[in-house]
Amino acid sequence: MVKELLYYSGITVIVAIVSFSFKPFYYEESNGFFAGGNQESSLAADYVNFRIPFTGKSFTGFKEAIGFKESQGRYKTINSFGYLGKYQFGIDALNAMGINNTIAFLNNPKLQEIAFRVLLSKNKSILQNEIEEYEGKVINGITITESGILAAAHLGGPGSVKKYLKSNGKRRIKDNYGTSLRSYIEAFGGYDTSSIEVDANAKVCLE
Repeated sequence: MVKELLYYSGITVIVAIVSFSFKPFYYEESNGFFAGGNQESSLAADYVNFRIPFTGKSFTGFKEAIGFKESQGRYKTINSFGYLGKYQFGIDALNAMGINNTIAFLNNPKLQEIAFRVLLSKNKSILQNEIEEYEGKVINGITITESGILAAAHLGGPGSVKKYLKSNGKRRIKDNYGTSLRSYIEAFGGYDTSSIEVDANAKVCLE
């Protein structure tokens, strides 16, 4: 009787361990990047694909590189400052694009991809003069490009990019986690963002 009891107890423990090992984890912590700085923690997680296809300097390469830097490509990520999704949008930015339901936003990858393009379009409109004036110039040892400017605007907003460029790089502008505009201008420079239209009134529109 004792042997049978020990036998069945052992089987129960093994089954419990194996079952637990296959349960998905919904809470994660990572050291990716988001619009506003280093992502310190994640309150919600999504599927992770660490195999990023080689896309060169195309627009696809640009958006995937930013998405990976900010959230490791997770659509359902929320960082400790409340930035949302693959590209780590702030609430104000979402509202400005006509997105008011954050839960629906987190659960809709297509909406997030559209929102990213819309925000780029709005920022490109705001920074059009700076792109024309500074593209090709070297500041702090970095060649300024349109994609680098747009990436920096995604990190700290177009106003911060204007201040940085106007100071010829002397203003060391960083976000809450210490990520600098300079690092984004360098990391995301040289990509093809010519497909992004200039539109100050761009809004998200799902068909």
